[in-house]
Amino acid sequence: MSLGDHFRELRARVMRATLYLVVGTIIALFFWQQLFDLIYAPYRSAQESLGNKVQTRAVITGIGSPLLLQLKLCGVAGIVGTSPLWLYEIWAFITPGLHAHERRWTRLFAMVAGPLFLAGVAVGYYVLPKGIAALIGFTPLELTQLTEFGDFFTFITRMLLVFGVAFEIPLFIVLLNLAGVVSGKALGQYRPWIVIGTLIFAAVATPSTDPFSMLMLAVPMLILIFISEIIARIVDRRRARGNPAEQWDDDAPSAL
Repeated sequence: MSLGDHFRELRARVMRATLYLVVGTIIALFFWQQLFDLIYAPYRSAQESLGNKVQTRAVITGIGSPLLLQLKLCGVAGIVGTSPLWLYEIWAFITPGLHAHERRWTRLFAMVAGPLFLAGVAVGYYVLPKGIAALIGFTPLELTQLTEFGDFFTFITRMLLVFGVAFEIPLFIVLLNLAGVVSGKALGQYRPWIVIGTLIFAAVATPSTDPFSMLMLAVPMLILIFISEIIARIVDRRRARGNPAEQWDDDAPSAL
């Protein structure tokens, strides 16, 4: 294909992906109330856990804010709901330029990446009520805490995105190992620093200050990273059997 043909194919796939997003957003508008209840549930759970300790209430300001909130919420739902379709368009555009073995690994990546991201989002959604309650708990008893719902929706979106992306990190470690960039032995040598770095990342990434939210992000990440280390060691052993020359350590001094 010529360069112009590639651009025309890219334009067609971008237009189809955009059409999927628009249709998904329109469909989500019919389920606006259910989506709102889903987003509002963590805040309601935080209110119940706080009881009478802190007076808190969700509000929305501005004449156009309710409409903007509805469009943003349905837009996010449309992006998530149609993700298999527009991800396929990306995949279909890239696939013709890959070799057979590259297609095999990218197909594995596509199969595992989605469930891992959804698992991270599910864990983040489970942690949200406790994180929200911890943040609202700093409010003095003499004051009433008013939560602007637009900011609250942005907070939830970022929180879930952080958890979803964090669960993808071990998958990238395995891909780097398959590409020969990182070895299982190196992961084992730097394991203490990986644990410390993961804990620091979890503490910075979670906006709440309670240790529960940090541990709920750090512990699954560490488990997945350890699993990725085991997979990397297995891949290294199979690679060494296939190529005995790779059994030699490049950093080891020669007997000569």
